[in-house]
Amino acid sequence: MKKIIIGDHIVKSFGEGDEKRNVLDEVSVEINEGEFVAVMGPSGSGKSTLMFALSGTDDVNSGKVVFDSREISAVGENELADIRRTKMGFVFQQPTMLKNLNILDNIILPSMRGNRKNAVKITEKARALMKRTGIAELEKRNITQVSGGQLQRAGICRALMNSPQIIFGDEPTGALNSKSAQEIMDIFFEINADGTAVMLVTHDAKVAARTERIMFMRDGKIVSELKLPKFDGTDMDGRVEKVTVKMWEIGI
Repeated sequence: MKKIIIGDHIVKSFGEGDEKRNVLDEVSVEINEGEFVAVMGPSGSGKSTLMFALSGTDDVNSGKVVFDSREISAVGENELADIRRTKMGFVFQQPTMLKNLNILDNIILPSMRGNRKNAVKITEKARALMKRTGIAELEKRNITQVSGGQLQRAGICRALMNSPQIIFGDEPTGALNSKSAQEIMDIFFEINADGTAVMLVTHDAKVAARTERIMFMRDGKIVSELKLPKFDGTDMDGRVEKVTVKMWEIGI
């Protein structure tokens, strides 16, 4: 299976002198094309920092990151921005959207930059994604007129606009109630089933249990992994139990 991301002995440090510490400490990781991966660990373990490093959102002190056979840790900022814009999608715990734009315009805005001649096609795709995620009727509402779950669906639509090879999610269900969280995970599951790789940072065993591989971090290192069969909609309790037991075994 083709490796879409390779992180090779990544080190990311913060602070200087005696205050310096490695948030990522010689971390090596691979993510395959179309894989569904979760990263778990206590606060400060390096989960989000790993995601930012692998996506080129943050630079690294040493080691290298290869995305789609290109070493993104060595390319220029403009080229890296193009890679993130066209080949990656990002979904965060709190979607960052403009208050003066409606939901549809917030979704299409990043795709419109330098591409206004394709405005009709871009808008059509956004509407198709909104229909797919169940928010088609909300396109004219502003961001204060929708629920947290609906806003997160809009964030997913925006992340999918350029048909990325991978979606990165940093605690994408962390601010949602259990029902909305399950609905968002259903969408991620469908996205992955279509062939898009998904990497989620989460503290929630129920979220991680929907994935195929879970990496557990502590003190800037990946200390263990758990592989699960592809989720078929059954035995969710059993999957959650496996994740929970693993967390207990390694002290996370």
